Amino acid sequence: MKVGEIMTPNVISVTEDATTREVAQVLDRHRISGLPVCDDAGHIVGVISEFDLIAKPTAHIAKDAMSRDVISVMEDTSVDEVRYLLVHRRIKRVPVLRGQKLVGIVSRADLVREIALSWVCQVCGDTERGKDPPDQCRKCGTPSGFEPTVSPPVGEGAETQGRVCPTCGQDWPS
Repeated sequence: MKVGEIMTPNVISVTEDATTREVAQVLDRHRISGLPVCDDAGHIVGVISEFDLIAKPTAHIAKDAMSRDVISVMEDTSVDEVRYLLVHRRIKRVPVLRGQKLVGIVSRADLVREIALSWVCQVCGDTERGKDPPDQCRKCGTPSGFEPTVSPPVGEGAETQGRVCPTCGQDWPS
């Protein structure tokens, strides 16, 4: 599955010259913990979070409080790669780009939602999305053969075969 399938497409963002008070109000109003900072052309130049606001109390505009080292992904990045980045970089969200334009954002909540809505056929491995499991598999016809999707392990003690994350080039934990 690709990030473009689960990302939040209508991204709330601010400009570099937004005041820190305006940023705080946007975060509070939308009940989010961080958001991208974009220039006038819609290119992402940073990310600002609750942490940035409380860690830099003397900053007056987003440009002075934001984090500039942004980890972002493209729409065709796999969900597993994003899961790896969120876990191992200990970040809560990654902006999604098309070229250099911001087109979405994927957060931990998006990945949790995907786990909640994904079902896998225990016979053929086909996956379906929905609140409840399908009555039968559309691929193999097995009735009620669906179980919740189990996410691949990525945390401490996860077992993988010495692979490298294609996005950031770091070794997957072994």
